[in-house]
Amino acid sequence: MNFKKLLLSVTLLVLASAASSQTYNIEPGHTYPSFEADHMGISFWRGKFTKTSGKVVLDRGSKTGGSMDIVIDASTIDFGHQKMNEHARGKDMFNIEKFPTVTYKSSALKFEGDKLVAVEGEMTMLGVTKPMSLKVNQFKCIMHPMLKREVCGADASASFDRSDYGLNYALPRFSPEVKLAIQVEAIKAD
Repeated sequence: MNFKKLLLSVTLLVLASAASSQTYNIEPGHTYPSFEADHMGISFWRGKFTKTSGKVVLDRGSKTGGSMDIVIDASTIDFGHQKMNEHARGKDMFNIEKFPTVTYKSSALKFEGDKLVAVEGEMTMLGVTKPMSLKVNQFKCIMHPMLKREVCGADASASFDRSDYGLNYALPRFSPEVKLAIQVEAIKAD
């Protein structure tokens, strides 16, 4: 094979790879990471974060399947109880003055055919980064009838031990296990 043919083949592969990679911006009005945590063994407190941003890149042809970078504004924590919200923002829990965000960065997106089924990555909270796997319970992309652009949505879940991140408030009286439920929608970038 001569050099021109080799260069053309490499160029076509790069273009095909770039064409299969699609970028989506997180839609903050439809994305709410929520959680469930023990309250002294007598009930569960549920809350959510109301401000999330980020980007998802879907690339089914790559080894990693794409990428996901999510930023959660920790100050937007909402239990539906103002005093609890204020306490959670303080030094005992999320310490938002020192750690204003919680982040999630993927290392791999796993697909079964065209269906996203799992995400491997790391969550950083309170300055501590730990591996976290997300199970994708539902995933779908559609041409949005009003936006006239493709929108993908997912429902994902995971659980973690909050003490692994240094969130030790009221341990051992409260269980350290936290369950996550994440609804996310992302709009294909122009």
